[in-house]
Amino acid sequence: MVSQYGIKLAAYLISSSYGDFCSKVCECLLSRGTLTLAQIIRFTELSRENVINCLRVLIHQNCVQAFSIQQEVAFGEAPKIVTQYMALFDNTIHKMRFPKFMQIVSEELGKDCLGIFEGLLQHGRLSLNQIIDRNMQTPDNSGVHAVRESFSRLLNARFVEHCPAPEPFLAPPEEETPAKKRGTKSAKIAEAPKTIEQRALATASPMESIRFLMEIDTLRGTSEENGMESHDIATLEEKWKQDFSDAELSSSGKKKEILWRVNFEEFVRRLRHKACIEYVRIRLSDQAGIVLSAILELTRSSETRLKTDKSASMSINDIYDEVIKNDGGLGMDLERVRASLVQLGCQIPTTGIDETYSIDLKKIIELAQNEEVESVVLKRYGREAYRIFRLLSKSGRLLETDKISDTTFVEKKDTLKILYKLWKDGYLHMEKVSVNGPKQTLFLLWEVDKESLWVRVLDEMYHAALNLRLRITYEQDQEKEILQLPTEKLVGELEKRYKRLRKVRIILESSLMNLDDAVMLFHDF
Repeated sequence: MVSQYGIKLAAYLISSSYGDFCSKVCECLLSRGTLTLAQIIRFTELSRENVINCLRVLIHQNCVQAFSIQQEVAFGEAPKIVTQYMALFDNTIHKMRFPKFMQIVSEELGKDCLGIFEGLLQHGRLSLNQIIDRNMQTPDNSGVHAVRESFSRLLNARFVEHCPAPEPFLAPPEEETPAKKRGTKSAKIAEAPKTIEQRALATASPMESIRFLMEIDTLRGTSEENGMESHDIATLEEKWKQDFSDAELSSSGKKKEILWRVNFEEFVRRLRHKACIEYVRIRLSDQAGIVLSAILELTRSSETRLKTDKSASMSINDIYDEVIKNDGGLGMDLERVRASLVQLGCQIPTTGIDETYSIDLKKIIELAQNEEVESVVLKRYGREAYRIFRLLSKSGRLLETDKISDTTFVEKKDTLKILYKLWKDGYLHMEKVSVNGPKQTLFLLWEVDKESLWVRVLDEMYHAALNLRLRITYEQDQEKEILQLPTEKLVGELEKRYKRLRKVRIILESSLMNLDDAVMLFHDF
């Protein structure tokens, strides 16, 4: 379930890019969950045409996924197929991270690939022919062959993927998997049943074997490079509209070109690795960061395939060979690599010929999350509250007030005051225990409930991110006239106002990017 300010932030991002109607539809789906077209119309009070147009835009921008289910009707009547729509919160929030994604592509693949990638970010979904058309309209177009080459590099890096099925059909659960016999081993280890949204996303996703496959018959021949007809923006928009049906957004039965979109999953994985390496460098050592970087590079393919928090086991020799390829790793020997592995939480094998190691990224992320919340407590409540909260966070169990006071060297009266303040603000969980005896005694026990606290902290971060976005918009609106003036007219007082706006924007946008790093730590990693 998406939190209150998470929904507001997502709705604001949609409103900024696609207008208030799309924002209203998106907010409705995030607040109420999966809905049919009729339900969206009823809850948003928009016209049928407006809702359909909004859904087209949101689906094309990868913010909504449609799927069909079989709905039971009255006895004796044939089952009815109903189309439902679900909002994709993660994809919507990723719009804040487009500058980060573009920086990764620019640094790794260069400006030619960046131009194609930027087009996919802007338009959501494009066929390869549309990508080529878009490139041919630019003044410095590089030709069909160069576009195909750049697109192939984006695919090989897994920055781009096949779009999911526009409207997959979900068969009733009993039809998808045969029932397992009670008491069997497979029944005991069976996973919890998936939600209808999880099933829809899994069904819509292309098979891994074709997810990054560029089919030859979707490409234009190089012979068309010089004879290609230019298309204006209106024509291009008409082609995009053909990717959807008319009223109900269902399949038209026509053969369509393969559509491509940005693979957000790959960018989240890379940013996750970067955050873990940076945390290890700062908290442990540069050498531990180099070793972690080497292991993550070695296990990249297996992590992508298995989608696990724990890396595959790697031999010490493979790790060392990768370490010396990194900057700063050439001067490390095997003993230093082993010492760094111990710092990273690995156990040195005592027996056996094969010396293998694996890294649990989840533990590193949990440590980073703990420190992030502790820093919030320090800034908001002071150093004594920080010591108390840190003690409870590390203990992982209920502690009595006197025990907390004695351990943190804080006066009992002050300890109780701080504990109540943290409890009132949702940072602590409290339990009252009565002990009967000659005189009844009431004990107060305290602990950090990380599961609920992390949700609260994340919602506060969404709130802060929304405020920063609103402040950036406000500052731009206040100086709208300045931004519209040519550079040569920005003199005297106008120049001062322009420089002030530029300075404020840099500070606010930098703060937003740093805050988003924390949001990803709690939500995406």
